[in-house]
Amino acid sequence: MALGTMTWGGDTDSEEAASQLVAFVDAGGTLVDTADIYSEGESERVLGALLGDLVPRDDIVLATKAVARRTDGPFGGGASRGALLTALEGSLRRLGTDHIDLWQLHAWDTTVPVDETLAALDYAVTTGKARYVGVSNYCGWQLATAAARSSAVAPLVSTQVEYSLLERGVDREVVPAAEHHGIGILPWAPLGRGVLTGKYRTGTPADSRGASSVFAGYVEHHRTDRAARIVQAVATAADGLGTSPLAVALAWVRDRPGVVAPVVGARDTGQLTGSLAAEEITLPPAIRSALDDVSAIEVGYPERGL
Repeated sequence: MALGTMTWGGDTDSEEAASQLVAFVDAGGTLVDTADIYSEGESERVLGALLGDLVPRDDIVLATKAVARRTDGPFGGGASRGALLTALEGSLRRLGTDHIDLWQLHAWDTTVPVDETLAALDYAVTTGKARYVGVSNYCGWQLATAAARSSAVAPLVSTQVEYSLLERGVDREVVPAAEHHGIGILPWAPLGRGVLTGKYRTGTPADSRGASSVFAGYVEHHRTDRAARIVQAVATAADGLGTSPLAVALAWVRDRPGVVAPVVGARDTGQLTGSLAAEEITLPPAIRSALDDVSAIEVGYPERGL
């Protein structure tokens, strides 16, 4: 598992963030993911303040992202060389470190030649400011294009995409492209934005993201009739295995082809501990097959072949 920090510096204060980070590292976790726009940069600041005194910097694989617009002006966002290198310096400053272990492009930029974008990644790696590079939210052709044109100096090593029993669109082209180019998959929202935990089956808990003015729309995206059928199947599987729906959903996506580490975010440390417990769960083939079937998406030509 990887630890996601999207709410740190916003809904998650520094004290709770510290508790989560310690619990994550104590459980053997290493990969911590953030981005320069999470909580308008506060996520990086909170995380950076915890590294060193609370958790040794070298114990963490530190991942962050750039491209999304942070400020007005020509270098306030996007995937141009100037914007990316400006973003990198800002992330290093907020995180209080001299290098990022995994620097990711948060989205494809249609206004910038891909070779210019990739040249900025080369610079980041050759200067030691980034050790590895990846992408996020790329569709299949974008991932394949960037992977094929990236250099031996800074090859793409990862792609971070939404992937869960409720969101399997990446199975059509992104997963095959990642496997072909040897790129690891980091699923974000592996719990279907929280819906797969089953907490929304009878309503919206007052302390949930679904009740938050900031994240209500984010959660509502997956509150559909199809999602309800999948959640019921997950709950049934959890009852049969004597575990939680959360653990079943995470175990399913964790063991998908090409997946390296699902990125889990948590409201509190107790919720995070529940997610980490999924590492001990192995789904029987019959249950995995049933979940595959109930969540299956239509794959048409040409992905399915002739």
